[in-house]
Amino acid sequence: MSKSFISALRNLIPLGLGVFLIYYSLSTITADQRTLIWSYIEQAHPIPILISIIFGALSHLSRAYRWKFLLNPLGYHPSFINLTGAVLVNYLSNLGIPRSGDVLRVTVISAYEKIPFSKLLGTVISERVFDLVMMMMMVFSAMYMGGDWVQEQLGGSTVVLVSFGIFIGLVVAIMAFPFLINTKRFPYLARIKDFFLNIVQGIFSIRSIPNAFAFWTHTVFIWLMYVLMFWAIQFSLPEAALLSPQVALIGFVAGGLSIVITNGGIGLYPIAVATVLNHYGMSYEMALAYGWIAWSTQTLMILLFGGLSFVFLPVFNRKK
Repeated sequence: MSKSFISALRNLIPLGLGVFLIYYSLSTITADQRTLIWSYIEQAHPIPILISIIFGALSHLSRAYRWKFLLNPLGYHPSFINLTGAVLVNYLSNLGIPRSGDVLRVTVISAYEKIPFSKLLGTVISERVFDLVMMMMMVFSAMYMGGDWVQEQLGGSTVVLVSFGIFIGLVVAIMAFPFLINTKRFPYLARIKDFFLNIVQGIFSIRSIPNAFAFWTHTVFIWLMYVLMFWAIQFSLPEAALLSPQVALIGFVAGGLSIVITNGGIGLYPIAVATVLNHYGMSYEMALAYGWIAWSTQTLMILLFGGLSFVFLPVFNRKK
């Protein structure tokens, strides 16, 4: 099979799975249940949904600003508008092609700010390491709060630890690779070695941050906004407003993990959230409505802000 076919298949399978899950979730409930779910969505109060969007926007702004802390030690000072636009385009791209956003946001900043692609990629890898640590903390907190049932749903802590280990192993391999290349024996590999050395320099930019406390504050703030973005939705539905913070956190983790499996969590996100909330006493119809509202709010926000960034970034940088 050709590489283009394999690449297309790899991108279409998550999307196809998401579409199938939408069909599956709707086909396994009665017409009366579908009507009830839709009525909950129609009656949802807009103010909490707007607040949820604000939390989401704040997380994206904080992520863009945090990126500056990794780029400044390398001698680069990109504009905050470009960084914000690149982050938003990142999320927009991930909706269409899973995990393509980081490459695209690096490409955007490299083009507009004239920063080497490889160094930017290193800073993004460094970011992802810390974000993965935060996500791991969320997952293990959910396991602790949810007990055996949550651990069973997540397949136990072993799966989470193995995933974490694979990612860290890849990072270590990338960092070690350039030091294994012998340019004296293979001089034609010099450019490849330089490329990976720049990546390593970007990864280690975390060591030179002048204000590490601010970096960590932004990291915690980003994930706090993620949780609050999910948590605020409960107040748009009267029955859901009784959710405890622990249940909201477990629901957030379930929704967050679903995003890894399908494009932006399409199809799977509402099911994952509904499974958690229904287990903790919410009616399945209300829980599924909660999941759809939370997913739709996040997705529409990304489509709007990401689309605007995609359009206006070239206008803002027209002189470049």
